[in-house]
Amino acid sequence: MNTFKKIGYEAMEKGGLISHWQGNKLYVLVADAEAAEVLLKTCLDKGDLMRFYRVLTGNGSVFAPVSIWRPRRKVLTPTFSPKNLNSFVSVFSNQSSIMVKQLRSVAGQGAFSIWKYLTTYTMDSISETALGIKMNSQLQPDQPFLHAFENYCRLDAKRICQPWIYNDMVYRFFCTNDFKLQVHSKELIWSFMSKIITSKAKELKKEEKDREATGTTTPKKENWKTFLEMLMESSVKYDNVTLREETLVIVLAGTDTSAVGSAFTTVMMAKYPDVQDKVYQELQDVFGDSDRPVTPEDLPRLKYLETVIKETLRMYPPVPFIVRNVEKDVTLPSGITLVEGCGLLISIWSIHRNPRYWGADAEQFRPERFLDAPPTHPAAFIPFSHGPRNCLGYQFAMMSMKTALATMLRRYRVLPNETNDNVSQDKLHSTDGTKRDELRVKFDVMMRDVNNFVVQLELR
Repeated sequence: MNTFKKIGYEAMEKGGLISHWQGNKLYVLVADAEAAEVLLKTCLDKGDLMRFYRVLTGNGSVFAPVSIWRPRRKVLTPTFSPKNLNSFVSVFSNQSSIMVKQLRSVAGQGAFSIWKYLTTYTMDSISETALGIKMNSQLQPDQPFLHAFENYCRLDAKRICQPWIYNDMVYRFFCTNDFKLQVHSKELIWSFMSKIITSKAKELKKEEKDREATGTTTPKKENWKTFLEMLMESSVKYDNVTLREETLVIVLAGTDTSAVGSAFTTVMMAKYPDVQDKVYQELQDVFGDSDRPVTPEDLPRLKYLETVIKETLRMYPPVPFIVRNVEKDVTLPSGITLVEGCGLLISIWSIHRNPRYWGADAEQFRPERFLDAPPTHPAAFIPFSHGPRNCLGYQFAMMSMKTALATMLRRYRVLPNETNDNVSQDKLHSTDGTKRDELRVKFDVMMRDVNNFVVQLELR
């Protein structure tokens, strides 16, 4: 990750583009919003590196070739409507209440990693809203499915960073244990998902027969439908493999993105108590001393909390770069032409820290910038990508993060790790000489804190 960051800063200094070889392929790293906007609208193929993820997800929309992605996107888009998303807030509230109860055992007990609590919260939330099952990983954190997910993704990230094992035969021969663990993890995940889909299909068929027998159109007892149900009931009839691919992508993307974003936000509020105090005051204004659940009507009122999350996503985007292929020559606004066949690394990390869009204090954590004068360029802030292949789940993730953080911060004050070793020790400086406000991070499918999001909690 350090090499990637340094190349990104070099690209900023050289006008926003820099090329480098990765294995036998030429890549262009993009740190310029104008160029990124053009490329993300015209270069839609996800690139060679995504083939490693496709071994697990198949042709799930996030990683699928354009010819498969385009028609599926049209079907998936309505499932992320505001009405459907608002119906999920009750799930977020219930799962975040469970998380708050689980945190009681570590509050006041010194430093600990909050990662486990946030990732199991997001896994339980996404499994209930996407699949209609209660995973209960918060209460039973040794879930085989969760560990299989973590193992597979960790090994994929490791492989992406080592071009010498891109070849499948080389990987199987020299990384035999990793290969076997990935195969085992994939089989466990596929089996789990297939059982859920088969069970849900039987359930829906039974409900339909019951309605026909009684002559009623009574809906199911819940007032919302899962993503899986919406896909099954869509006008396009998908087979079980396609349903597995799409729901698997939703679970993968939804779990990691929300968990990483929430975890970094928690660490930053521990580091900046004045910011945390402002968030708490806003929560008091909305909820008072009540411990009632968060509702869909509450979320738009939590404006400052949203700016804190956005500023955290700016500085620590869960996905630090986007990989694409140039399928035909593209001329950028600068006049530079990128030729067919080269790869692209759209550096979200670099664009989010480019002073051209964010000002001289681009390296500083300042949530108010999203209230004062955020950049007007549409590709200057792209934590969930941009263009036709942007992430459909942006609002889902924001609502999940806001609900979890609002519930937690009403009960606990977050304090920094006593040793403060989550702050980068390299003391890099910006081009203008100001110190960078930087945590130590690594790449592990999503970007992670090297020290695993260690904080302290105390009861309010």
